[in-house]
Amino acid sequence: MLTQLITILAWLALPALFIAIIDDWFYRPRRRLGAPGGIPGGAAAGAPRPDPPLLAVIYYLLPVLLVAGVLRLLLSERLDFSLVLLVVVVLAGLIWLVDHLLVEPARRQHAAQAPREPGAPAAPVPVPVTVDYARSFFPVALIVLLIRAFIFEPFRIPSDSMMPTLLDGDFIIVNKYDYGLRLPVLDRKIVPIGEPQRGDVVVFRFPPDPSVNYIKRLAGLPGDHVRVFNDQLIINGQPIPMRLDRRYDDGCYHNMRLSTEVLGRHTHQMLSCLTPYEISAPISPSCHRHMDRNYVCAEPDMGEADHGDSMEMVVPAGEYLMIGDNRDNSYDGRYWGFVPEANLVGKATYIWFNWDLGRTGGPNWSRIGRRIQ
Repeated sequence: MLTQLITILAWLALPALFIAIIDDWFYRPRRRLGAPGGIPGGAAAGAPRPDPPLLAVIYYLLPVLLVAGVLRLLLSERLDFSLVLLVVVVLAGLIWLVDHLLVEPARRQHAAQAPREPGAPAAPVPVPVTVDYARSFFPVALIVLLIRAFIFEPFRIPSDSMMPTLLDGDFIIVNKYDYGLRLPVLDRKIVPIGEPQRGDVVVFRFPPDPSVNYIKRLAGLPGDHVRVFNDQLIINGQPIPMRLDRRYDDGCYHNMRLSTEVLGRHTHQMLSCLTPYEISAPISPSCHRHMDRNYVCAEPDMGEADHGDSMEMVVPAGEYLMIGDNRDNSYDGRYWGFVPEANLVGKATYIWFNWDLGRTGGPNWSRIGRRIQ
């Protein structure tokens, strides 16, 4: 319900902003300075006139609508936020520049000609609200664009594929410069700084649909021979150390194996189930999240290949193999292949916030500030 309300308000922001810009530039300054001859039955000549009711509502709600638009962008999984920021920077700069060069001189002239008492100083020149917003947004949006493009980028975890390392509703910080500086929007590397390391948690543009960002763990480097057997990674013929810690049950995932894996420099936990079958099951009352199914690990005597097993994959030059920590509920490189270097966005480093209405009903404060292993 809250997400739908934010979406509706975000869409209303566009026409409201357009109406406000037109009125704020050409009509509102005259109302503020007053109309020659006065208003019949109302204000005298030179007295400020109120905004019409509809416009008054638009100006009152405009900050709320703009905030809703920003929240909608943060919640979106497909929108190119860098492109949006670039558009905001260009649009705010144009509004500011056009007003300064073309509209403000006419506004000053009209203010000088406004009726006033003899000997009284000229009326102050009112600054349109939209121009004031543009002057405020331009430097902020420019700084955010540069930081997001070259240093850090926020990202929201949209699924369970990286459980238990990352949960649906985690907001994370993605380090952009570890893998080289790239031009915003074009995503072209201009300064090589470092290379991805095995075990890194990486955000990347999904190869089958680059408008969507995915997050997985880097399992295979260029040239590696990788396979998954009984949910264990085998890289270049060597099984990756994996130790069973205990069984995991959160009401939605039942009887899963919670194990510790050491991959490169990273020691992290993962979920798995040794079964040849799908682990999805009908939803049960024990699951208090907004999910359409449960995940139940029932492990029969193994006479068949594990459901998550894969054939050996050879990682091509300039590409990487990404696999989720939730081995039996992750749509990853085992199914759609490899990630080209050009699709890399950055390395996930910290959880800066958590908000999952379906899991906790609000923020999970214990997750804030966690380093991502």
